[in-house]
Amino acid sequence: MKEIVLASSSPRRRDLLKQLGLTFRIMTAGVDETPPGGLTPAEMVEVLAGRKAAAVAGMLEDALVIGADTVVVLNGRVLGKPADREEAAGMLRQLQGTDHTVYTGVAVMDAASKKMQVAHEKTRVFFKSLDEHEIRRYVATGEPMGKAGAYAVQGRAAAFIKGLEGCYTNVVGLPLARLADMLKKFGYNVL
Repeated sequence: MKEIVLASSSPRRRDLLKQLGLTFRIMTAGVDETPPGGLTPAEMVEVLAGRKAAAVAGMLEDALVIGADTVVVLNGRVLGKPADREEAAGMLRQLQGTDHTVYTGVAVMDAASKKMQVAHEKTRVFFKSLDEHEIRRYVATGEPMGKAGAYAVQGRAAAFIKGLEGCYTNVVGLPLARLADMLKKFGYNVL
C-alpha cells in the first residue's frame, strides 16, 4: 500500500487521521494561501486544499498526499483564523446566537501519477448566545488562535454549540467519511 502523507501541520488533522488508525507522516510546503478572487467558499477551500497537496506531492516520488483547508462562513463572509485576540473576540461576537457554515476542502493526490481528487464538505453549526464575559474568558484560554472562526468544536467551545447539521469531523478540520471515500478511489481502504 502507498504511503500516506498529510500536507498539514494541524494537530487536529493529525489526531483525526490517527483516529482512523492510519499510518502516515507529515510534510508541509510553503503554499500561498491567498485564494483567487471570485470563488465561492466551497471552491476556495478546494483550490487551497489542492495547492497544499500538490506542493507536497511535488517533493515525493510515490505517496498519497492529503491536503485540506477549512473556513467558517457567516452571512456570506469568510472568517479565517484570527490574527490576534481582539479579532478572535470579534469573530465570536459575530457567531454567538447565530448559525454559520463550515467548509473544508480535501484533496488527495497520488505523487507518482499526479492524479488528484478534490472535494469539499459543509456543515451547519448553531451557536448559543454568549455574553461578553464568556467570550473574554474563552479568548483568554488561547484556544481560538489558529482556528477558522476562532473556535475549536472539539475543545472548550463545545459548550457554545447547540447543534450541528452535517459532519462533525468537518468542523474539526477534516471530514473523515469523505476522506475515506476518496482514499478508496485510489485503492487505499481505511478498514
